[in-house]
Amino acid sequence: MFSHVMIGTNDLSRSQAFYDQIMQVLGYKKGVIDAKGRCMYVTASGVLGLTKPIDGEAASIGNGMTVGFLASSPELVNEWHRVGLKNGGTAIEEPPGVRGQPPRELYLAYLRDPDGNKICATHFLAK
Repeated sequence: MFSHVMIGTNDLSRSQAFYDQIMQVLGYKKGVIDAKGRCMYVTASGVLGLTKPIDGEAASIGNGMTVGFLASSPELVNEWHRVGLKNGGTAIEEPPGVRGQPPRELYLAYLRDPDGNKICATHFLAK
């Protein structure tokens, strides 16, 4: 459904250091700085980009916005959360665990990245 997600940052180096670590937990390569100075995580299924806002204003969090990353197991969700906390993320909401109700149960963990953006790792539990 989505081709890409761009996340605003006020400190690209700090943001890249954080995302490099949590994306590696999920099996992705480190981000690459493109010709426009953005950090890009390019995969066959989509792109995650980190960028300073093009309007020159300061980056700010999107109230009500969450970027969710797919994880292949609850253990990877837990590791993603642990690595995120170790690298400058902030725990928010409940601890990692099962959310939802049958037949749609998810194993989730939420963090705020170093710029305050709300992010999540999600594993869809078997029915």
